[in-house]
Amino acid sequence: MSPSDETDQGKPVVEPGAVVPDATTRALQQRIRQQEILAELGVVALQGRPFLGLLDETVRLTAEGMNAEFCKVLEYMPAANRLLVRAGIGWHEGIVGKATLGADLESPSGFALHTGQPVISNHLENEQRFRTPELLVEHGIRRAMNVILQGDGAPYGVLEVDSRSEGEFTANDIAFLQGAANILGMAIERQRYERRLKDALDRHQILLKEITHRVKNSLQVVTSMLQLQASAANDDALAEHLAQASSRVSAVGRAYERLAYDENVETIALDAYLKDVCADAIRTSPQCRLDYTADSRIRVDADRAIPVALIANELITNAAKHAFAEGSSPCRIAVRLTAAADATLSLSVSDNGRGLPADFDMAQAKGLGMRVVMALTKQLGGNIIPHSGADGTEFILSIPISSPGHD
Repeated sequence: MSPSDETDQGKPVVEPGAVVPDATTRALQQRIRQQEILAELGVVALQGRPFLGLLDETVRLTAEGMNAEFCKVLEYMPAANRLLVRAGIGWHEGIVGKATLGADLESPSGFALHTGQPVISNHLENEQRFRTPELLVEHGIRRAMNVILQGDGAPYGVLEVDSRSEGEFTANDIAFLQGAANILGMAIERQRYERRLKDALDRHQILLKEITHRVKNSLQVVTSMLQLQASAANDDALAEHLAQASSRVSAVGRAYERLAYDENVETIALDAYLKDVCADAIRTSPQCRLDYTADSRIRVDADRAIPVALIANELITNAAKHAFAEGSSPCRIAVRLTAAADATLSLSVSDNGRGLPADFDMAQAKGLGMRVVMALTKQLGGNIIPHSGADGTEFILSIPISSPGHD
């Protein structure tokens, strides 16, 4: 072996031209991915999927965001003062739905539940503050983090991530984990109210308005928190992702604001609602002018209005961000909403920018914005078609006004 061969021993084999990200870059990439996951969780929570499916998706995405092998939702059982593993990822067969942990203050998860304080244990083998649950010992868990799953009333339980690997969970990770827990907590509370509504049909108008007020207020708090974090962020990319997440939450909050004060709590005046959402979306791009036109007296179910508004928000944001080169002609974005005689809606979002890349394919788009647009379009049972040329780009969304099978 030559001296140069000995010198090369232990060095990573890197593809020519590739750059190995340093620790700071990896940490930033993880924070950005965590914000994307929180946005995805928000969309999932609003889709109204079955409860266990919502829990399963939450533990999967949360584990991904924390780069952890294990995650679980623990439901508090007050009568026994125990925590049931209601959902989880990474655990041995027979754990989820059956295994329980102590909920006393000597347990990390019990302490988080009863005090509301997050608990980080980075060295469970040396943990002196709490009793390490046998379940974690059996799975070789080295570190864990717990946050409370707080509903509007009594706590639902605890959201916990666990890992066998060395390393440390930090205070920065608490913000992500608590954000995921808050989104899940709101979804859990919403489902609790829905169950109560089914048992009290004679009071459903009053209760539904109460839910709407509470959800609206909660979303306003989340929007404010994201805006504050964006303004305080020292990294432009992270600030932009936080601003986009705030815009998505704000679009949903607009719907609940209208429902809260509308006599009809089941449908929304889509033309007025969409106008407000578009105005919010363009506010972050003062260099652009927005032209909005809509057929009046279009009312749709709230569960259809919200996805339409989120799609408009994404398309406006993407156009303002990507369609215009620096120093180009003034930015103009036009939104047009029309209703056809065949009970379909058409939403057009166009710009006078430089057009789409020649190889643009919505189905293969990797950006979160376009993925959200495609997912929501599918949810609405519609289709979206892009048109691009020298005069700019236009996206045309076509959907049924009512859900399939809805009279």
